[in-house]
Amino acid sequence: MDIIWLRDFEALVAQKNFSRAAEERNVSQPAFSRRIRALEDTVGVKLINRQTLPLSLTPAGEVFLSQARVMLRTFEETIERCQVIDAAGENVIRFATSQSLYMTHYKTHIAPLVEQGGLDIDLNSTSWAADQFVSALQQGYCDVILTYWHPSMDFLAPLEAAQCEYITLGRDDFIPVAKGGAEGPLFHMGKGQNKPVPLLSYGTASALRAVVDSLLRGQVDGPKILVMNRNVLAISVKAMILEGFGMGWLPRELCREELDEGRLMQIGDESFVEKLEVRLYRSVENAKPTLSRLWNEISAASG
Repeated sequence: MDIIWLRDFEALVAQKNFSRAAEERNVSQPAFSRRIRALEDTVGVKLINRQTLPLSLTPAGEVFLSQARVMLRTFEETIERCQVIDAAGENVIRFATSQSLYMTHYKTHIAPLVEQGGLDIDLNSTSWAADQFVSALQQGYCDVILTYWHPSMDFLAPLEAAQCEYITLGRDDFIPVAKGGAEGPLFHMGKGQNKPVPLLSYGTASALRAVVDSLLRGQVDGPKILVMNRNVLAISVKAMILEGFGMGWLPRELCREELDEGRLMQIGDESFVEKLEVRLYRSVENAKPTLSRLWNEISAASG
């Protein structure tokens, strides 16, 4: 199967017209149609319903579309990983972390040591799915991952079994917050409330989703919760809370400034608070000298 055919198929789904899709793909319509036919022949089923206007997908085409997008994303990430690995010198330390940890614990604990040591850092601050951080470390795409840790985060389990070690860089509280105002928080988490509390939560790709789910499972007599939105990024969840769309859980360090200013307020009692660890993971088989030096410095500073 040619990767070009998958891009053609994606273009056709978007345009719902062979002529416009061919133009987008910078190829003649006959050639474009032949490539779509070749794709269908390879898959062994009809993907496009040509009897409708505009064009539509067959049931098999709907299934294939979701998988085609996964294949294209995997292909693009693989190319990117190969290029980064090839470009990175032996002295470059490749970090991978979430945006929230980059803005908090990385800048506080790691950046000063990097600057003092004059080290070259390739920092990938990303919105990857949680398990992609694990696979990136295992496959050598990065040298270190900086991640939250909580007992509910099963996606980190493979690192415990593999040749990996970690440093606990620090700890953070995972707290429920709501938009603040002169009369107090916009939402409350008291028991016995009849009106559901709107929750801005995390999608399955987020490491923090498991912590929220664990918290809510433990609140047998807690307030009724209505999930309003799910997002991968804690920064995006914070932005929506600040707009007053609902309450949600955030790492305290990520919203410390807003708490100090009163724009956000912590709600609920201590039973709604979870403890997070902030961990650095690396493979013990990674013998890069600059990494070993930085690892020892971070370990000494954290000890």
